[in-house]
Amino acid sequence: MGRVTERRRVIRVRDGAVSTRPDTLVAEEPLEIRLNGKPLAITMRTPGDDFALAAGFLVSEGVLGAAEEVRSIVYCAGATADGSNTYNVVDVRLAPGVPVPDITLERNVYTTSSCGLCGKASLDAVRTTARFPIADTPPVRLTPELLAGLPDRLRAAQQVFDRTGGLHAAALFSEEGELLDVREDVGRHNAVDKLVGRALTDGRLPLSRAVLLVSGRASFELAQKAVMAGIPVLAAVSAPSSLAVDLAAETGLTLVGFLRGPNMNVYAGDERIALHSGV
Repeated sequence: MGRVTERRRVIRVRDGAVSTRPDTLVAEEPLEIRLNGKPLAITMRTPGDDFALAAGFLVSEGVLGAAEEVRSIVYCAGATADGSNTYNVVDVRLAPGVPVPDITLERNVYTTSSCGLCGKASLDAVRTTARFPIADTPPVRLTPELLAGLPDRLRAAQQVFDRTGGLHAAALFSEEGELLDVREDVGRHNAVDKLVGRALTDGRLPLSRAVLLVSGRASFELAQKAVMAGIPVLAAVSAPSSLAVDLAAETGLTLVGFLRGPNMNVYAGDERIALHSGV
């Protein structure tokens, strides 16, 4: 099994002084996700929570929406030529009766692309496959003060980041600001998949009363994952992309960017934020 961190020799230069020492790095390895034995996707991830990552990815793809739709998730033995198990290939088997999607390159492209040419197709795909329409859920009401305190709480929970400085993080908070779960990964989208996959296996989807906070920017891909899990609020400490804002506006997702202390930009869904007068 791959480890979360690895040690490497590094030459340090500090104020002109040169020294040699071991450094702790975040591990990065490929994970191939198979569906009913057929290859579906490969992602570069930090080993750990691989089953949750695979399940969360399939939620964002519209394949899964409930724990009972999964028959099993296993590592594939014999993934290499010599028959050894690298723990880098995961096979998700669907429960009987669960439709198996057409696994094509076109299907996989829209989940990661934010180009203008495919933008309309991407928005349409998410809107038509989302199982948990955000607009149909009772509204969550958040104060700017509550949102302002979330990044520090996320940062305090990033244990591996403290050792490596090289991980993204995603966290779920309740509408009262309670930290529900946090995951770290070399890929921000993987961190979100791990959160969503854990929620799926625990029977907590849709996450209709939760706030998703990510440590970087809010791309279309992350907005998509929030929508597919039924999460009504996505907040990021950095900027959103234009397509993420378009998706939020079309689906009713509240999208907050540049969340840094008391400052933030609300790009969509401001009805969930108890803003003061002057707006």
